[in-house]
Amino acid sequence: MARNVKGILAGAALVVFAGVIVAQVPALTRTIVTKADVSVPGREAVIARVEVAPGGVAGWHTNPGDEISYVSEGEATLMVAGQPPRKVAAGEGFVVPAGVVHNARNDGATAVKLVGVYVVEKGKPLASSASAPAP
Repeated sequence: MARNVKGILAGAALVVFAGVIVAQVPALTRTIVTKADVSVPGREAVIARVEVAPGGVAGWHTNPGDEISYVSEGEATLMVAGQPPRKVAAGEGFVVPAGVVHNARNDGATAVKLVGVYVVEKGKPLASSASAPAP
């Protein structure tokens, strides 16, 4: 009986540990391609490859400047505060103004890939976590 309890506890611990590892894998990755000054003092353009993993959620966040993105592969649900959720698919683009809370969800089985262009305040993080907006 004691062996069964130990086996059950060990199995449960393994499941919890595996869940922690999975939870730590980010659903969204940004790879900076280049950064350069723009004509607006104190701002810079950042170009990045962005990927949202299959079944992943980017997480509610804001950017310290405008985000202009082009979906190169896949389809995602874009959620922007004050707007209804909408699908964005390969070949489409979208703009999220500076400071607006937004999120993206990939309900598909393949990664969603985007080219993101951000015109942001220099020296600030490219994204900051935010609370989900009130419905």
